[in-house]
Amino acid sequence: MVLLDPKTWQPVALTGGASPVVEPATGETLATLTLAAPDDVGTAARSAAQARHGWAATPAFRRAAVLRRAGDLFGAHADELRAWLIRETGSVPGKADFELHVAAQECYEAASLATRPAGQVLTSEEPRLSYTRRVPVGTVGVIAPFNAPLILSIRSVAPALALGNAVLLKPDPRTAVSGGLSLAAVLAEAGLPEHLLHVLPGGAATGRALVAEPTVPVLSFTGSTAAGRAVGESAGRLLKRAHLELGGNSALVVLEDADIDAAVAQGTWGSYFHQGQICMTTGRHLVHASLHDAYVEALAARADALAVGDPYREQVHLGPVIDAGQRDKIHALVSGSAAGGARIVAGGTYDGLFYRPTVIADATDDTPAYAEEVFGPVAPVRAFRTLDEAAALAADSAYGLSLGIVTRDTARGLALAERVPTGIAHINDQTVNDEAAAPFGGVAASGTGARFGGESNLDAFTDLRWTTVREDPATHPF
Repeated sequence: MVLLDPKTWQPVALTGGASPVVEPATGETLATLTLAAPDDVGTAARSAAQARHGWAATPAFRRAAVLRRAGDLFGAHADELRAWLIRETGSVPGKADFELHVAAQECYEAASLATRPAGQVLTSEEPRLSYTRRVPVGTVGVIAPFNAPLILSIRSVAPALALGNAVLLKPDPRTAVSGGLSLAAVLAEAGLPEHLLHVLPGGAATGRALVAEPTVPVLSFTGSTAAGRAVGESAGRLLKRAHLELGGNSALVVLEDADIDAAVAQGTWGSYFHQGQICMTTGRHLVHASLHDAYVEALAARADALAVGDPYREQVHLGPVIDAGQRDKIHALVSGSAAGGARIVAGGTYDGLFYRPTVIADATDDTPAYAEEVFGPVAPVRAFRTLDEAAALAADSAYGLSLGIVTRDTARGLALAERVPTGIAHINDQTVNDEAAAPFGGVAASGTGARFGGESNLDAFTDLRWTTVREDPATHPF
């Protein structure tokens, strides 16, 4: 059975005009969808507001059953959904399978939230029952990006729904099928009642309308730091809760006792997975001076050996970047790094949207591809000589999302991690990891410290209400 039929995948009429779904690898138009105009946000919000009360009153085990069924359906429709992820986003098949796996796990994890303890019984100075109870926030606004569209939508959509909320989802219009319409189709087949999930693919104006919508008290935004600042500022003025998961320039630290082959394997995956278009991508390789030259040589050899091409029709390691704008940004940072004195040891070239995996040696504070988030397949390498220098370099970033440390001495690695402000740390692994049960998020320019995943979703998508009950009305001095 076909899950996504272009004739039926947008049952709610939108007014933002037609938009092609373009395959980055070929430029082919895969389908045409209708975008959401800013006014469509209010229409969807009113519909969600009417539907959410019945859903919140639905027994928790029934909400959980819908989410469990959705998890199963991501497996049942894997072939169809995988093809969309590969063609629409430029994912290689392994990355598409990873998204499908995590999407299913997010649904299963969300299902478990519905039946978690809802609050606590408190002690009280008064003769009354005093307790707290988690209640749904109402309608949650979710704004998701293009790079891992299925994961980065479902990780907020699933727990928000499981906890009794309605959701307005604005996926990136470049990946609106994988990041929005596919979720809606799966959840509809799983039994989610109508009008609880509205998919509103659109541009910045539609996003601003969603942030400003009065009936949406909680926002979940994943995207660039610049856009996240704007969302956070607007939400703050409106006294809304905004969960911001933003950019990164994560470091992989290779200590002098590391196995060089194992370290290079971490660096290769960390920088080149999904063409480097991951917020957790290894953007800075900090390598002990005694290993630096061998590391650069081995990393360059691995980069040169990686196949780049059409992931739907060829067996490749890297597919295309999302569009020409992203490619040009990557190349400008690489070219600027070379002009500033850094050495391009591998890559630095492209054909269409296919950018070669790139290694940059002799990086300094002023090397653009080292100092800034590239969001492309670029690995800048810099040497350090002492543990104090490694800690200072790793911490010297506006961002604080993920950290990887490679060492034979795990206790030393953990001690080093304590010195680096970061939301995520991995010892003897690279920086790109994700699990539905784990809290996810960054600090500083990588986000507000809010977390998605596991029990963190309870704080994200519910309010804690204090309630007291007396047998008789209270008496007061006047």
